[in-house]
Amino acid sequence: MYKKPFAIPFIAWILIGTIVPVIVIAFYGFTDRSGAFTVENVTSILAPEHAKALWMSLLLAFISSIICLVISLPLALILRNSKLSSKGFLVFIFILPMWMNFLLRTMAWQVLLERGGLINNFFENIGMPGLQIINTPVAVVLGMVYDYLPFMILPIYNSMIKIENAVIEAAYDLGATKAKVFKDVIIPLSVPGIASGITMVFVPALTTFAISNMLGGGKIYLIGNIIEQEFTTTSNWNLGSGLSLVMMVFILITMELMSRLDKDGDGALI
Repeated sequence: MYKKPFAIPFIAWILIGTIVPVIVIAFYGFTDRSGAFTVENVTSILAPEHAKALWMSLLLAFISSIICLVISLPLALILRNSKLSSKGFLVFIFILPMWMNFLLRTMAWQVLLERGGLINNFFENIGMPGLQIINTPVAVVLGMVYDYLPFMILPIYNSMIKIENAVIEAAYDLGATKAKVFKDVIIPLSVPGIASGITMVFVPALTTFAISNMLGGGKIYLIGNIIEQEFTTTSNWNLGSGLSLVMMVFILITMELMSRLDKDGDGALI
């Protein structure tokens, strides 16, 4: 009874920060500029230019999630098996880039990858051709992987440290090799963290627009770019809201699928 008043700020925050904005988006999404009901804003996702942007967003988000997963699994295992007395310091090193502003981190890659950037200058100085990946999907994926990699590593590491050493030692005693232990013991027991990590990488990668704007040079149009332009450039809040509702559906489907793999919440960061 005495704890209920302490929940009021949280409830107010949810209402003001989540429920009310969703209601406003739904209102604009299902009305036209005159305020009349319509579903055209939602069904416009089927328009060729919108469908192409959605497909590109899904593809790049999927590729980025897979790359982050492939990198994070061995890194999380290295962190788990580290003999250092303070493993928290290693974790700190991985999350340190997250303390820097998101746009600054992306701008750093823009400087590195541009045609006259540091990377191309290095290759030219050693007599090798430069990398022409700026303003391409490759650059966008690279930016996504760099920005969202910590969100994959941390939940997987959190799942791995919960695995009892006795379980792994039992597998070795039964004749399993390191590769088999990793494949048949560690990865299955890390599924909750993997599910959480995929959700935390795929969802922001699917909806991003800043990375594609800066590293794609305006040539890589993702659905997030179109939605952002509808709100800020063309001032068509109705169409932007309708497309946002479609993205909400994709996000909810992703979260539902991943939550089935993490029923107990073992992949949470804390």
